[in-house]
Amino acid sequence: MSKAKRRTTECFLKCMHCGNFAPMDIVADYYLSTKPEDEDEYYNLQPDEGYNYELLLCLACKKVTLREYFEHDCLDPEDIKVETLYPPQGVKSFYLPSLVQNAYEAAQKARAIDANAYAILLGRMLEVVCEDRKAKGKNLNEKLKNLSDQGQIPSNLVDVAHGLRRLRNIGAHEPLEGLSSDEIPILDYLSRAILEYIYIAPSLAEQAETRLKRLKEKKSGTKEIEEE
Repeated sequence: MSKAKRRTTECFLKCMHCGNFAPMDIVADYYLSTKPEDEDEYYNLQPDEGYNYELLLCLACKKVTLREYFEHDCLDPEDIKVETLYPPQGVKSFYLPSLVQNAYEAAQKARAIDANAYAILLGRMLEVVCEDRKAKGKNLNEKLKNLSDQGQIPSNLVDVAHGLRRLRNIGAHEPLEGLSSDEIPILDYLSRAILEYIYIAPSLAEQAETRLKRLKEKKSGTKEIEEE
């Protein structure tokens, strides 16, 4: 039995498991057409469209990445946006202030290298968040309490932040015991909970309010035209 021809990506990709930057093997792919199935000749003449799914294998760590992109016959290749579905990609950094974004991205670079370094840099990110929100206090513990007292973060989120701070301390002060890759998902969840509450949720709410306002103005304008 002959082996299937090996396929690799045309460009270099960064593995979000180990950080290796190289072409990956395409081990499986699937195309899901979204074009309506109809015997009508009109639909048959319409351009094809659908979602492509690719399962990629990193040759360095032997772990897989699943990505998705929407394809349409009328779309230029440069307009196709590829989204990584697995492993999780963390917070959308364009919602964050530049200093917080820089601190978060610096931590993400260490994520695939060392859990202790990841925890320490996320702790630094927490310090930057407190600075951005003008928190008062002599240390991180007092600054987090100050944010809670001001109503900027709820008390249960302070507990989340303290969890991240404690893991940061373990990574920084207990190098022999330290953290392992098992703690990385916990670090992910804690940091995302903080950033999503403080920055992303308010931004999404503002976007929704703006779009709703535009929709109301559009309907109001349509109504005025109909009355004329």
